[in-house]
Amino acid sequence: MSKLWGGRFEGETDDLVEAFSESVSFDARLAPWDIRGSIAHARMLGARKIISKSDADKIIRGLKEIAKEIADGSFRFDTRLEDVHTNIEAALVQRIGEPGKRLHTGRSRNDQIALDMRLWARDQVDATLGQIRGLQAALVALAEEYFEVILPGFTHLQHAQPVLLAHHLLAYFDMFARDRERFRELRHRINVMPLGSAALAGTPHSIDRAQVARELEFEAVSTNSMDAVSDRDFLIEFCAAAALAMTHLSRLSEELVLWSTPEFGFIEIGDAFTTGSSIMPQKKNPDIAELVRGKTGRVTGALVALLTTMKGLPLTYNRDLQEDKEPVFDASDTLQACLTIMARMLPTIGINAARMSAATQQGFMEATDLADYLVERGVSFREAHETVGKAVLYCVRLEKRLSDLSLPEMQSFSPYFGPEVIKLLSPNTTVRRRNHPGGTAPARVRSALRRAKRSL
Repeated sequence: MSKLWGGRFEGETDDLVEAFSESVSFDARLAPWDIRGSIAHARMLGARKIISKSDADKIIRGLKEIAKEIADGSFRFDTRLEDVHTNIEAALVQRIGEPGKRLHTGRSRNDQIALDMRLWARDQVDATLGQIRGLQAALVALAEEYFEVILPGFTHLQHAQPVLLAHHLLAYFDMFARDRERFRELRHRINVMPLGSAALAGTPHSIDRAQVARELEFEAVSTNSMDAVSDRDFLIEFCAAAALAMTHLSRLSEELVLWSTPEFGFIEIGDAFTTGSSIMPQKKNPDIAELVRGKTGRVTGALVALLTTMKGLPLTYNRDLQEDKEPVFDASDTLQACLTIMARMLPTIGINAARMSAATQQGFMEATDLADYLVERGVSFREAHETVGKAVLYCVRLEKRLSDLSLPEMQSFSPYFGPEVIKLLSPNTTVRRRNHPGGTAPARVRSALRRAKRSL
């Protein structure tokens, strides 16, 4: 490896060190952002007369030509040149000669990579926000299409109380709304420009950081050069937000997997998003939902990897920070792929409304309403709870449902049960009675749908 960075060394780098320490194999993807930052830096150097305007113009033209070659795939990165910055600068010097050597004036690879990663992360946040919105729109469309459908709500994976399917789906909408909020808040913290911090202490050149920040659309410039070159909080936050979004995707995937089993039979996922078995002809496997569920682990792993990398680093830059890129790149790629495929899969799902409705007749889900009925007639909740529990046990022993009980049977458990109690034993009535903000009553869920659509 030739040592591009000066004459301090007499010997060549060991071949094993060269292979071990190169990063261009994965940081080459930063090239568009690296070039964008370099163009802004060169323009500022020319404007401040730190280099001549002629040299600045040549640098900018050369960088734009290199950018085109990278975009069309004709540029060849050389692992012997270690990283994306060195590859681009070497190509620039080869292309325009001496002026190319002036580009690095007033900066270091330390603040250069910090800039590249912030530019990259900002764009990934914007892309992720759009993809989350697309998934939310798919959830809203499904909720509207099957608005009247009622299914069991579960706690401990046991039948609990009937709810509107739309209410169930909008629970995921709200999860992803929080994800959008987290990424929006993160964008503000990403959008601080580190360039001008140089290696760690700033530069003696009369640079104009504000000019570069304006051109690169940053909200602010960093206030401490040492923190700016060593800070990776924004990448840790990105992975944390990505891991939480993936956790929400995984929960949704888990329910889709369960609901598509014969035991539930609530849904059928479209053929385009399922696979068969190598030996069992009858199988229709929810592989995409399972893969999304499985990929959650790698994004959580990326977060742990970054936290572990950062936990022992003294100020300022350390080569350990090269290890920030692969985890965060993978986390971003994985999250965006999962959001995209989930948004495309949801519209293919067929809902078995009859099977969901039939399931609401199981599990004594009207029991809570019976207890609340007694409370409304002056019985304490604990006493009402015990009374209805005894009625449920009676039904279990006789293999009956609560709705099968006659009024005299009901009154044998409590004299407070009147003729009107029979109407409470319908899932439709149970759902309608939850008519408060956040409840599953149709009027409230329609309001929630309107709010959801406005938020999109």
